[in-house]
Amino acid sequence: MGLAVFLILALVAVLAGFGVVFSRNAVHSALFMFLNFATLAVFYVILNAQFLAVAQIIVYVGAVVVMFLFVVMLIGAGGDVSDFKASSRRWATLLGVVLVLALLGVLGYVSLSGKISGFQGTFTDKALAKIGATQALSGVLFTRFLLPFELASLLLLVGVIGAVVLARSREE
Repeated sequence: MGLAVFLILALVAVLAGFGVVFSRNAVHSALFMFLNFATLAVFYVILNAQFLAVAQIIVYVGAVVVMFLFVVMLIGAGGDVSDFKASSRRWATLLGVVLVLALLGVLGYVSLSGKISGFQGTFTDKALAKIGATQALSGVLFTRFLLPFELASLLLLVGVIGAVVLARSREE
């Protein structure tokens, strides 16, 4: 049963990824991206990582896709992207094929060389069952990784302030 659910979700995620890449309409591409992110959130739930699933929905589906759709609607790029010149399309396709082959080569090398290995953390399944995965994650995040967490929030705040300043300078 679990394998069947995984395979169905994997198929949906891969097809949605292809939909993002090959859709000629930017709005349809954003909706495929929404479906892909939502499917990944379901994967997190299956892996018993509820916090990551909720963060996936809030951050990516709730913010990134909505922002992407807002920008697409704002600049009016929701139509076909078939107005690219044929030469530009050829170069983009060639670059895409080269990058995909490079990615597959790196993934194949790393997979076959055995350089990817798991990391055994301090929390076992029994320990996580006692305190909960979200509590364990928050405990580590707000003790050991507090400074990087706060620096990331400061960086996001600077980005938001910069976006507001840029938007206000164009209005004036």
